[in-house]
Amino acid sequence: MRIHVNDPLDKSAMERLMNSGYNVTSEHLEKEDLIKEIPNIDVLVVRSATKVTADIIEAGKNLKIIARAGTGLDNVDVEKAKEKGIKVINTPGANGISVAELAIGLMISCARHIAKGTMDLKNGEWTKKQLKGHELYKRTVGIIGFGNIGREVAKRLLAFDMRVLAYDPFVKETDMNVEIVDLDTIFKESDFITIHVPLTNETKHLVSKDAFEKMKDGVILINAARGGVVDEEALYNALISGKVYAAGLDVFEVEPPTDELRKKLLELPNVVATPHIGASTVEAQLRVGQIIVDKILEEVKKL
Repeated sequence: MRIHVNDPLDKSAMERLMNSGYNVTSEHLEKEDLIKEIPNIDVLVVRSATKVTADIIEAGKNLKIIARAGTGLDNVDVEKAKEKGIKVINTPGANGISVAELAIGLMISCARHIAKGTMDLKNGEWTKKQLKGHELYKRTVGIIGFGNIGREVAKRLLAFDMRVLAYDPFVKETDMNVEIVDLDTIFKESDFITIHVPLTNETKHLVSKDAFEKMKDGVILINAARGGVVDEEALYNALISGKVYAAGLDVFEVEPPTDELRKKLLELPNVVATPHIGASTVEAQLRVGQIIVDKILEEVKKL
């Protein structure tokens, strides 16, 4: 039984796996090399860097488990794995607190010009009069996606005394002081919108040109979920027109965001951006690593 870790796990989780008694290897293989090596692998462990495509899965003659250390599965061809009888496991919720805290950090940074103020000062500029921002207090926030991460966001924004709306096709009611509404209500009534859904065929460009047209003038948009959920060309146009006051982005449809559209987006002064670091905390990586190792060892026993 060979377990191959293609993307790094937390050190303590890796030590547990190494001491499990199985043949464990750990080296990042790019796609071409991974396809060559995958016939010798029983369990493939990845994070977000490795894309487990259909051709990789097809080449995995002995592959029994794909373990994704993280929340989403958009980097794994789940349908192909299912067709081949390969078990796919992940760690939903393990990084929820970290992502929620980053989303709120981006929200406050957008509302109060924290990133621009920092850069101006570092460039020797005192731009106090140009950086009048907005409070979150008593404003309306719309949360798109009310799963583990969406709920963690809501818990914290309720402490800001905000009116919290949430849209999720799988959630009809909640025990929190949150209004479950339809998507149009989110777009029309929110001063802030924060996205917490996976990227699927249904959510691709969920926030589109039509959606921006429904939004309030001066809305603040946060995306710490997946880049493809937002039509970034439509977002760019909404930002330069003033329809969107500011955007906080941790994710992009193209990562790294080096193409022309993403470059233009990042050049805007009302965009605050981070390089997909939602789950990049010591605490989240420890939880993700330990949980995925628990699941791997549990599933391997069944083989």
